[in-house]
Amino acid sequence: MPKDRTSEVDEKTEVIMIVQDVLKQEDYGRGIVRLDPQIMREFGIKSGDYVRIYGSRVTHARAMSSVPMDMGTRFIRMDKIIKGNAGVRTGDKVRVRPVKTRVAHRVVLAPQEHTIRISPELDRWVKKSLIDFVVTKGDTVLITLFRRYIPLVVVGVSPSSYGKVTEATVVEIRERPAEAPVSVPTVTYDDIGGLKEAIQRIREMVELPLRHPELFRHLGIEPPKGILLYGPPGCGKTLLAKAVANESEANFISIKGPELLSKWVGESEKAVREVFRKARAVAPAIIFIDEIESLFPRRGAGYADSGVTERVVSQMLTELDGIQPLKNIVVIGATNRPDLVDPALLRPGRLEKLIYVGPPNMEGRLSILKVLTRNVPLAEDADLMELAAVTDGFSGADLAALVREAALEALREDIEAKKVGMRHFRSALKKIKPSLTPEVLKYFAEVSKMFRGYGITEERKEETYVF
Repeated sequence: MPKDRTSEVDEKTEVIMIVQDVLKQEDYGRGIVRLDPQIMREFGIKSGDYVRIYGSRVTHARAMSSVPMDMGTRFIRMDKIIKGNAGVRTGDKVRVRPVKTRVAHRVVLAPQEHTIRISPELDRWVKKSLIDFVVTKGDTVLITLFRRYIPLVVVGVSPSSYGKVTEATVVEIRERPAEAPVSVPTVTYDDIGGLKEAIQRIREMVELPLRHPELFRHLGIEPPKGILLYGPPGCGKTLLAKAVANESEANFISIKGPELLSKWVGESEKAVREVFRKARAVAPAIIFIDEIESLFPRRGAGYADSGVTERVVSQMLTELDGIQPLKNIVVIGATNRPDLVDPALLRPGRLEKLIYVGPPNMEGRLSILKVLTRNVPLAEDADLMELAAVTDGFSGADLAALVREAALEALREDIEAKKVGMRHFRSALKKIKPSLTPEVLKYFAEVSKMFRGYGITEERKEETYVF
């Protein structure tokens, strides 16, 4: 890669670092990365200095010291915006070096998708928000306006391709979207709260085989072919599948069980074959089957469908471990009724890993609320910790409904409301009730015992159960 014309330290200070997720939601959108403290000492830099990051793209960020537990790990923690700007994913290796930045004389920004109205106040606010940022052409930056994040694309920087925004910088905002915007990942692990253990497990079983199949070939073993996510409705099963597909850079083929069923003889089996044919053509790929119990129910359960479901189950088993092997393809099923899924699908070599995506605990609810309120202009009295404490039994979907209802309460009170306060959340709590009742949780506890009866080992965690 050609050396940029810039005043910087010796190239010998360049190091290889491993991309990791941010630990604090407060770091989101600030244009900072947190480095292994040992690396910062090697660089001879302090918090607030700048680094250049070489992924599939080159970007810049302010360096801050990470937590003591990162000492010696060579971790670089960044949010999904900087990951997108560098063209990397969690777990990737990047080259990092300190850099002495130059002042940008002029920076041109444009919206990602929709036309926006420009006013002098917006220009001034955007410039104020970007002071001390180092922007690179092609980057996406987030501007906080009334506690909402507005993504803007850097379409031009002069006199170079990057520069530091100062009071002397002229910031120009265009009304029309950029011709070739840099897209921000729609769903990443940063967008999921309260499922740390589930994310870790699914990354081991899905992301690692898809991104590094050579590791399994070296060990002479086959990677897992599939997993089953089960748990109460609204706890993040579908979101988790989308995030792992995005982070593993795999094509995502999503189907709902009823979509494959047909009244014509042989058409349902043909539809299953077509799904796997498409996946083989675009591998690496993830096949996500929502409501899997409706497509592959227990055989012999007495369904009055002339044997269609039994033939569909047989076709699925043939695709999973038939003559034609699955390479770089992972099947993820999701269900709220795991007891209705045909047991033959759950043996080793098929959907062999079962992950319980359960209700979030208090820490998980707080994390979810922080994610849900990123774009919500909260008043100073809005206490997310208190909300997390009083929402026991709420699923992620329930919490999303609570935030929406609180925002609507603010609008009902004042159509021009600028912030959502604690009184709005308390009012919303009177209308939004938890869906995770004791009966629902008892059902899943009994289902878990049933799976242990199959001889599957249990690893019980605080908020996620892996069988």
